[in-house]
Amino acid sequence: MNCPTDGTRLEMSERSGIEIDYCPTCRGVWLDRGELDKIIERNELSVRPRDDVPRRNEHQPPKKKKKTSFLSELFEGGGD
Repeated sequence: MNCPTDGTRLEMSERSGIEIDYCPTCRGVWLDRGELDKIIERNELSVRPRDDVPRRNEHQPPKKKKKTSFLSELFEGGGD
């Protein structure tokens, strides 16, 4: 299949069981039916507050971890 934007042949990548068609030239992303729903559902499940951040000692505030989401893992290559 070719990119609807620039005509380049689309490449396919699978991340966490979701197939993503993307254009290596314009970086457009196309999803098949139901894949957006899967992404949204997994993202909602992966972003939860973490109340169990331990303090290193009383004089130093806890290190804040950057919250990552399923979406960031999906598009930044942090998936499987």
